[in-house]
Amino acid sequence: MAESDTFQLAILDRLSVISAGEWNALLPKDAGPFLRHEFLSALEETGCVGGNTGWQVAHLVLKNDQKLLGAMPLYIKQHSYGEYVFDWSWAQAYEQQGMQYFPKALCAIPFTPVQGSRILSNGDIDTGLVRQRLIDGLKTVVLQNNLSSAHVLFPYAAEVSELKKQGFMLRDSVQFHWHNQGFENFEQFLAVLTMKRRKNIRREREQVARELINFRHVPGASSTDADWEFFYRCYANTYLEHHSSPYLSEIFFKLWVQRMPENLHLIIAERSGKPIAASMLVVDPICSKAYGRYWGAIEHVPCLHFETAYYQAIEYCIQENIQTFEGGAQGEHKMARGFLPTTIQSAHFIADPQFAKAVQHFLNREHQGIGAYIDELAEHSPLKSTKVQP
Repeated sequence: MAESDTFQLAILDRLSVISAGEWNALLPKDAGPFLRHEFLSALEETGCVGGNTGWQVAHLVLKNDQKLLGAMPLYIKQHSYGEYVFDWSWAQAYEQQGMQYFPKALCAIPFTPVQGSRILSNGDIDTGLVRQRLIDGLKTVVLQNNLSSAHVLFPYAAEVSELKKQGFMLRDSVQFHWHNQGFENFEQFLAVLTMKRRKNIRREREQVARELINFRHVPGASSTDADWEFFYRCYANTYLEHHSSPYLSEIFFKLWVQRMPENLHLIIAERSGKPIAASMLVVDPICSKAYGRYWGAIEHVPCLHFETAYYQAIEYCIQENIQTFEGGAQGEHKMARGFLPTTIQSAHFIADPQFAKAVQHFLNREHQGIGAYIDELAEHSPLKSTKVQP
């Protein structure tokens, strides 16, 4: 076993300085596709992070001589876009006190509100020791570089516990997930819903069917450049409609599918052979999960969003025996379509002691509010019986 006093912490300004094999060896079996070197390095190589994006790459690694023992995917942020845990009010309050909130440190998967490991270890030494050293290192990065704060988004529960021990404050977020109860087909899924929800879903699906729209499912390994060019057109159009700019580039998606074809799945809506909408799933066969990430259309059809992004995805999960479909951040409307709320946490370290106290008071109130919100959602469960649990 390595002596802990020989450990060295270092910051990497790009992931390419270590091999995919070395980084991926740190990942637990349930890490999921978003932590893989192939995904994170593709973001960097295509300019989606780094440069002038406000996402400065600063991965924190723990080594013993040249051996990689642990790591955290880390970025120095100049804004709070693309995080899905909103701290704009904190930034405003911080700056009202004459202090700078940005830059801050962010341990997260860019643009991806998915729970997973954030403090990685190769297993050769005690995982708890690696976590302790990396969290200490993260706080040191904040203090030595005069950063306002450090934020660890959507870590697993064991990591949350260690972060809390080391002075991080916890914040709740609500997401909506669909759970497979051994369904053999979509009708069996509908059968566990209340009559109101069943009727609503059937009505929405019939509305799309009347438009004579068909759906083409395209596994990543079978996809073409043309498929991805159309998908990107839809994806970018969604941002345009919200008067925003897309975080990800077309070249990124093409590189991603080239490197990880087994994890990507396109659903393309077509009318008379002409594509009009698309959604993308990220598939994790090991953990039996699918993640709904992006959707868009070039033609407005009522309820097409629900059919393409939800109902087609649920049918795919049933067919492939995938146990969980995560529909992304927020969206109470997902409950009406068979998704259930779940609470996940993030962890936050504020350098200024007085401001940290104020944030803790805020989080205490927010925690109570989210608890009441979850109770209220439970009263509107889409399931026939609230006894049915995922």
